[in-house]
Amino acid sequence: MVSKSLPMRSEAVCTRQDDEMEAVGIDVSKKKLDVCWLRDASTVKVKSRVFNNDEAGRRALLDWLQKQTKRSPHELGVMLEATSVYHEAVAYFLYEAGVRVHVANPHHVSEFGKSLGKRSKTDKKDSIVLARFLDSRSHTEWVPEAEEVRYLKALLSRLHALDTDIQRECNRQEKAEIQQASDQVLISITKVLQTLEGERKRLEQEIDDHFDDHPGLKSDRKLLESIPGIGRVISSELTAVLRSRNFENAGQAAAFVGLVPVERQSGTSVRGRPSLSKAGSGRLRAKLYMGAVVAIRFNERIKAHYERLVAKGKSKMSALGAAMRKLVQMAYGVLAHQTSYDPQWAR
Repeated sequence: MVSKSLPMRSEAVCTRQDDEMEAVGIDVSKKKLDVCWLRDASTVKVKSRVFNNDEAGRRALLDWLQKQTKRSPHELGVMLEATSVYHEAVAYFLYEAGVRVHVANPHHVSEFGKSLGKRSKTDKKDSIVLARFLDSRSHTEWVPEAEEVRYLKALLSRLHALDTDIQRECNRQEKAEIQQASDQVLISITKVLQTLEGERKRLEQEIDDHFDDHPGLKSDRKLLESIPGIGRVISSELTAVLRSRNFENAGQAAAFVGLVPVERQSGTSVRGRPSLSKAGSGRLRAKLYMGAVVAIRFNERIKAHYERLVAKGKSKMSALGAAMRKLVQMAYGVLAHQTSYDPQWAR
């Protein structure tokens, strides 16, 4: 099966900082934005300022950058770190204004800072590191997710939170029964559980309705469910992830989910076992784990792959990780080709 890029609405662009684009680093926190404009990269001459992380502050930030640099928005390059959800508002604002926005993995920025000999950590210094990180190499521009994908991800995140709350209440109920707690305590727990389970059913229906309202997403979920080992829950999660960005190939998609093996070897003394990078969503990996357990029984390709690895001496957990990775690669394949899973695809 030939790998193709997934068809997406927007295309990310790989850019390199040059004389035509000013490098700006923004360290984002809940309440403020520490901004650094790299005026001269050779001498690390910078100009910094702090803005509130609210609508008025974001407008003031853009005005200040344009006045200082004498550049149009498209000639401004901004580097942010992916900091929980706090960076999202400023990223969307600047993107819509025409600024070239980049969002970096915090670990990559931290390692770059260490390479500069950075010792102390302050918000102002972090913004300088971000500006220099943008200036130092090529980066892929950040592209917002399609609105329907962003909404789906929010629904799935809320559903996961409800599942966590329900499990906690079930644990409390079991503990209360063992301790022979009062009837009032048991009644309270039962009421909370009923409320949570009722809301969970409502949210599941909301997710189904959202798929029905967006034929493209609905078609993707159906294609994913044609793969043995992928059911309704995993197909929803994979639809959200695989449609959230442009993946160039199946391996890139697997790496994003955190299913690429990382080796630890050095000389003759260090011979660590390879382990999964776990760089992506732990929630999705947990679901893919259960999907892989099913797939090694009912998906002939994955079953053969799993048994072949075990026969070569791989541990069962390592082979199961490979099965998870194979599931993601198959999922990428059916969406890239927009065709249902075919067991006869070349291994």
